[in-house]
Amino acid sequence: MNETIQNKLAILPEEPGCYLMKDRQGTIIYVGKAKILKNRVRSYFTGSHDGKTQRLVSEIEDFEYIVTSSDLEALILELNLIKLHDPKYNIMLKDDKTYPYIKITNEKYPRILTTRKVKKDKAKYFGPYPNAFAANETRKLLDRIYPLRKCAKLPDRVCLYYHLGQCLAPCVNEIEPHIYSDMIDEITKFLNGGYEEVKEELQKKMMDAAENLEFERAKEFRDQISHIETIMQKQKMISVDLSNRDIFGFAVEKGWMCVQVFFVRQGKLIERDVSIFPIYRDPEEEFLTFIGRFYEIAEHIKPKEIFIPNEIDVTILEKLLDVKVVIPKRGPKKELVDLAMKNAQIAIHEKFQLIERQEERTIGACEELGDAMNIEAPLRIEAFDNSHMHGTDAVSAMVVFIDGKPAKKEYRKYKLRETAKHDDYGAMQEVIRRRYTRVLKENLPLPDLIIIDGGKGQMEVAREVIEDELGLYIPIAGLAKDEKHNTSQLLFGEPPEPIEMKRTSDGFYLLQRIQDEVHRFAITFLRQQHQTNAIQSVLDNIEGVGPKRKQQLLKHFGSIKKIKQSTVEQLMEAQIPSATAHAIYNHFHNDTLSKE
Repeated sequence: MNETIQNKLAILPEEPGCYLMKDRQGTIIYVGKAKILKNRVRSYFTGSHDGKTQRLVSEIEDFEYIVTSSDLEALILELNLIKLHDPKYNIMLKDDKTYPYIKITNEKYPRILTTRKVKKDKAKYFGPYPNAFAANETRKLLDRIYPLRKCAKLPDRVCLYYHLGQCLAPCVNEIEPHIYSDMIDEITKFLNGGYEEVKEELQKKMMDAAENLEFERAKEFRDQISHIETIMQKQKMISVDLSNRDIFGFAVEKGWMCVQVFFVRQGKLIERDVSIFPIYRDPEEEFLTFIGRFYEIAEHIKPKEIFIPNEIDVTILEKLLDVKVVIPKRGPKKELVDLAMKNAQIAIHEKFQLIERQEERTIGACEELGDAMNIEAPLRIEAFDNSHMHGTDAVSAMVVFIDGKPAKKEYRKYKLRETAKHDDYGAMQEVIRRRYTRVLKENLPLPDLIIIDGGKGQMEVAREVIEDELGLYIPIAGLAKDEKHNTSQLLFGEPPEPIEMKRTSDGFYLLQRIQDEVHRFAITFLRQQHQTNAIQSVLDNIEGVGPKRKQQLLKHFGSIKKIKQSTVEQLMEAQIPSATAHAIYNHFHNDTLSKE
């Protein structure tokens, strides 16, 4: 614990608020809330912790805090800060989770649709359906039962749906308004859980049709009843009532939490959501934050009611979500929460060993590398490789590994501008200079370790740029390969010396992954660049063929080979002018065709 942290700990207030933990580069790595800031923040730096919490604490070089007037205000602020900074140690939730609704449009002749966007368009929306298949099957069923309009734009004649009896053809027929309003009422009743009522009405219509000897009509009603029963069977659960509610349960084991959410719509369990993540404070606080983020990211899925386990602050959740929150004490509702808790316990128990092993192979591998090189665990590694095609099309590539895993959004490609052909050392100097000049200029995060796919010479030229030119001090390692082109040695130090590592260790496996990935990325870029240059060299010298026309030709023919084999007439079919088509044909065939 450094002096800055010690001084701040001494003056922490006994008030509710949020705290922001920072690493040595000033990046916010964790955001939390506390009822009493003094007690919560100090707890990180006193006593013993499990491995992952100790890892978090080991990265903390500074912290900030914001005092709030209440615990609820602290929770709201925490959610906003997590959304703003996206700290790597906070709960990760997908932000693209949207669920489908069934929509009855607000039109003269309504349609029934499935949609993932709820708009203020006076339409009727039912759902959400966390199971998209259930939503689509329900819509298809309603389309078969009720002859609502199907076409987005009214045609000028009847379509197949009219002949199938699934549309009243408002495109050519004038339909009485009450006919549509009656159907909408029945659909609304159905989607609000009135399956049995609709089923009974269809059964009555089926019997009437059979008595009137309208057997085909009776068969249609029978099929519709069968479809309803199928939908009902696919959404089984002990029905407490027909309310929409979400049921939460959680379990904690070895510093990890599993949260299970049951989505109940019209008394039917239609889907569940499972999340497993590490926690760094009291489970109840982590659970509150999880629920806040869960509904913040997909706000429209809030039901009318939420069931939660005991020992959770109901008042805060109700104020935060503006939804009724219940802690069931007995009966079927309590059994549902117990079932969610039991499923959470089973899930975390089954998956924990896999999660633990994943940690060993990622962050554990980084720590192993740090120990081998006697440096801090390199949680951010940037690796470089150069490539060229017989001295031409020289390129370089950089890959980034964060916490032992590839961060593909941060990969970079470089076309070498200044380096002479066959100059690998010059190429490495150029790309290192360009990368870290930009890092300094834009205040980007610096890596904990730079890996060069090469030997001592390339390491040395990289070090000259990093230390002598830019004044940075970042550990630089090299990766040597054996005669089979496999990773054989880790080079480190000044002068560089081989670092002994077991070939079967997670640290060595991480090095192999990094070397393979940066080589793959560089080779892929080289091939793309070579192909682009090859196309340019073939077509650039033809009069009348510019960038747009090249793209036009390739889009039409698919390859240079097919362009070469094309006749003048075929070239003109690609919307190429006659003069240019003749020029292309003459270029590849070297004859003297006269232009017509």
